Amino acid sequence: MNRSDLQHGISANLVQITHQLIQVMLVGFAIGMTRTVVPALAESEFGLARGSFLLLASFVVAFGAVKAVMNFVAGRWSERVGRKRVLLWGWVAALPIPVMIWYAPDWSWIVAATVLLGVNQGLCWSMTQTAKLDITRPEERGLTMGLNEFSGYVGVALAGILTAYAADALGARTGLLVFGMVVVLVALLLTVVWVKDTLPWAHAETAAHQAAPPRHLPRYPQGVAEYPTTAEVFAVMSWGDRRLFAISQAGLVEKFVDALVWVLFPVFLIQRGASLTELGWIVGTYGFIWGGSQLLTGRLSDHVGRFWPNVLGMWISGAGVAMVVLGTGALWWSFSAGVAGFGMALLYPNLSAAVADITPPTWRG
Repeated sequence: MNRSDLQHGISANLVQITHQLIQVMLVGFAIGMTRTVVPALAESEFGLARGSFLLLASFVVAFGAVKAVMNFVAGRWSERVGRKRVLLWGWVAALPIPVMIWYAPDWSWIVAATVLLGVNQGLCWSMTQTAKLDITRPEERGLTMGLNEFSGYVGVALAGILTAYAADALGARTGLLVFGMVVVLVALLLTVVWVKDTLPWAHAETAAHQAAPPRHLPRYPQGVAEYPTTAEVFAVMSWGDRRLFAISQAGLVEKFVDALVWVLFPVFLIQRGASLTELGWIVGTYGFIWGGSQLLTGRLSDHVGRFWPNVLGMWISGAGVAMVVLGTGALWWSFSAGVAGFGMALLYPNLSAAVADITPPTWRG
């Protein structure tokens, strides 16, 4: 297919958008299966000594460090070999994870499995974002990111609930093994058979801008080459462009808040008397509200801009986390988690959309 034949827009690429939404939901399943059950049962099932908070946090630190690096690497790879191939690599990396959790004789195996989960998330989730941005129009970016994160975090929430029930029914290890293997194998099949590479759409967008520049060009960073090196991209994102620097530090804080939910919520709530299934629903509420609200908050930013949704989202999310320790009972904790999730919904898709607004397609990944 010639570049001139490639159309941009959600409606023009609805089939591929749908496949990408299924992909990100499966990516959400992969992370959701570890977020609730593993921390809650770290002592009883995986041999972690009571009170070893730093060891408990180690698997989240390992995940975050690896995912951060792989997000960056995945973007660079995808500009060279295409989005689909990187997505496939991410699912191949996930294959050993359920088996490692099932077999794990001690906590170090959980940390090692989480490293692979970080590889999977860094390669796969970032590709679902980038691929959708490739094939949609600029005025649809907020909605596009909202749809992407809605699907992903509904997947996270559903997996937290389903794996809690599976752990009750089959045991923690067997439940995670069965659920995890089904998710990874289905994702691999769908990637190979139905997902298309969207890099040609990004090239077509660049060619169209060069042939007939639009009346209102995006405010791309100044002094950056059309095809910058990896070091140049890192520099402009980290400190070279004030706008991108601000968005990046906001993303850092947002992930810090999410890590609190991942590490502290299960431990705190189990210690306060919540059952495993109640924990699944509380953390699931956080994910459902986060995911569902993004259908609205992403689209909202297409109309009102990215700034205020991001600012308000940060404050609301922080308030929700603080509320958790101010009350007791599953209903209060669920409400607090929902407030935190709504704050996340305001800022999370719109940070990504803001980056896409002011970065050229040639180094969007």
